[in-house]
Amino acid sequence: MAKASALHILVKTEKEALALKAKIEKGADFYQLAKRHSMCPSKKQGGDLGEFRRGQMVKPFDNAVFAKGSEDKPLIGPVKTRFGYHLIKVLYKSG
Repeated sequence: MAKASALHILVKTEKEALALKAKIEKGADFYQLAKRHSMCPSKKQGGDLGEFRRGQMVKPFDNAVFAKGSEDKPLIGPVKTRFGYHLIKVLYKSG
């Protein structure tokens, strides 16, 4: 079974997600931005979702994380789900 580990930042709007993405691409710390801006309880851990299996996350998030080559991208997103907009940093995946 495929599994992965990722960090994410969840915000309400695509505009917020794009602004944070620009900061990260300029060198801002993902962990610190997640702690300050994410709406997800995982923000306490810098957005760390731990390890999860394919199918455990909502479909658009799952598809983004398990897409071919996603582990080679420094940052994925914004990815829209029913919860809002996610910026995702895949730490590793297998399977």
